[in-house]
Amino acid sequence: MSCNETAAGRVLAWLHIGDLHLAEAGAESHRDLGRIVALANTLPPGSLDFAVLPGDNADDGTAEQFQLVRSAVAPLRLPLHILPGDHDFKPRNLDAYYAVLGAERLPFAKTVAGHRCLFLDVVSAGTGGPDFRLGEDQLAWAERELKAAEAAGQGAVVFMHTYPADLREGGERLGALLARPQVLCVDMGHTHYNELANDGGTIFMATRSTGQIEEGPPGFSIAAVDGRTVSWRFKSLDQASPFVLVTQPGDRRLATHAGQIMGDAFTARAKVLGDAPITSVEAQMDDGRWVPMARTPGECALWEAWCEAPGDVVRVRARDAKDRTDQDAVQLARPGWTVPEGAGDGSDRDRVGTWPERGILDTQLGPNRNGKKW
Repeated sequence: MSCNETAAGRVLAWLHIGDLHLAEAGAESHRDLGRIVALANTLPPGSLDFAVLPGDNADDGTAEQFQLVRSAVAPLRLPLHILPGDHDFKPRNLDAYYAVLGAERLPFAKTVAGHRCLFLDVVSAGTGGPDFRLGEDQLAWAERELKAAEAAGQGAVVFMHTYPADLREGGERLGALLARPQVLCVDMGHTHYNELANDGGTIFMATRSTGQIEEGPPGFSIAAVDGRTVSWRFKSLDQASPFVLVTQPGDRRLATHAGQIMGDAFTARAKVLGDAPITSVEAQMDDGRWVPMARTPGECALWEAWCEAPGDVVRVRARDAKDRTDQDAVQLARPGWTVPEGAGDGSDRDRVGTWPERGILDTQLGPNRNGKKW
């Protein structure tokens, strides 16, 4: 099987480009989007499955602004899925959003790497601004899709513009759907800041805006689902390649079930991305010796090694042909660890807090209902 084939059991990985808020050509967010697209195009084919724009693509929802977005992302070689946000809906319709962007009609579902990906529209059923809603038809659609994913033994990943708790209507029903065991994570925009939350069953992930940034440098996030383990890390545009994301085992801050409790022997895996050939990848338990990792058969940009040593931290480091290095680390869930009891309300109440190695500053500087200093 080549690494470009889609098959059950593959690690699902995607690139998230935060809210653009494009308003005019040549603006900083416009230039940053071009840099992200150019960087993504340097990655080997098959390294990632797709890219996502989570909404608020055009700051005023005009046809001219949507054309800016479309022209900027046209060179992107990754499949691109686009969501609408409240700024895209400023005209109180999505006519220009669909006609100019050429985005898929929502709701939309697609099976990728053995996982069911659901893309939702939280603005069209509302009246504009923060009046986020799904509507009865879309809720019923989501329920059918998740039941089908469960019957097929697929994990599900949900993409939407904002936290489910921000919905003015349908939030409780959507929350009940997201609490189903096959729903692994929800990927969002809107907040303008990086944030991860774990309610004990589902991981919620929000990525810093590309335009209107309040907390740090622009960049993008890489997220992955390896089995039932979710991982996420932010990469700033001023961070050189390579880029490492440990996908297995999971960090205990993002653990949601007892199957993620690690013994003293297990397989470690990591996505290693870069614009130059990777020359070595190694894993380490605590401060022990570094163990060489090998490419995972049938996967692109995935490396693995069998680890046999007691410890609490797994590190993976990579070196490329330009002698540049990067590393990522996870804290293990060990015997005695228990699944966290979260609020389970689809909000940020279960956020993991500051995690600078993953780009989480816990500033909450942004426009969502919990945002500060906005």
